Amino acid sequence: MKTLFIESKYNKPIKIKEDMIRKLKGNIGLVSSIQFIDALPDIKEQLEKEKDIVPIIAGQVLGCNVKNAEKIKDRVDSFLYIGDGQFHPLGIAIKTKKQVFTLSPFNNRFNKIRKKDIEDYEKRKKAAMVRFLHAETVGILVSTKPGQHFQTDKIGNLEKKYPNKKFYIFISDTIDYRQFENFPFIQAWVNTACPRIEEDILVLNMMDIEDIK
Repeated sequence: MKTLFIESKYNKPIKIKEDMIRKLKGNIGLVSSIQFIDALPDIKEQLEKEKDIVPIIAGQVLGCNVKNAEKIKDRVDSFLYIGDGQFHPLGIAIKTKKQVFTLSPFNNRFNKIRKKDIEDYEKRKKAAMVRFLHAETVGILVSTKPGQHFQTDKIGNLEKKYPNKKFYIFISDTIDYRQFENFPFIQAWVNTACPRIEEDILVLNMMDIEDIK
């Protein structure tokens, strides 16, 4: 089956309202997911009109990769993330140790990542790790979608590192969480697909296992 890639970018204007601007100050790193990357220059222009704000475009963040934000972390006081969801801005906050503000163009909702948000995320991640370490049977999620083959090459290393665990590989185009209940013998799940899955279910991303000593 052939795959056709079609760009799907947000093409409506994104307006930074006055009440949002009042919460920003100093050097602001601008980041976004791919859908809104073309809007960053316009947002930069809007913020440049404010005397207390110096906007710096960092660029796109992808999955768990927030390297563009990390590159400029020493040059900014905080970040403004344009996009939807918590996964990307949480990653930026954790990796850079900077305050991260978020603006969702879909509903114009402006928020900031709180300390509690980070603590809750870390608790979920720790719970997933504990579940994995105590599990005897582990399901490994693999997606066949293009661009979703994250660290599938690590599966063999996982089996060698944990010889006392029984691993089952689940391959699917679309991962349907509702189907998990059909496999009650699986005590923990490891994800090799999009790392944002952990927003929806208690799952450990393959990359997190590498951090376990």
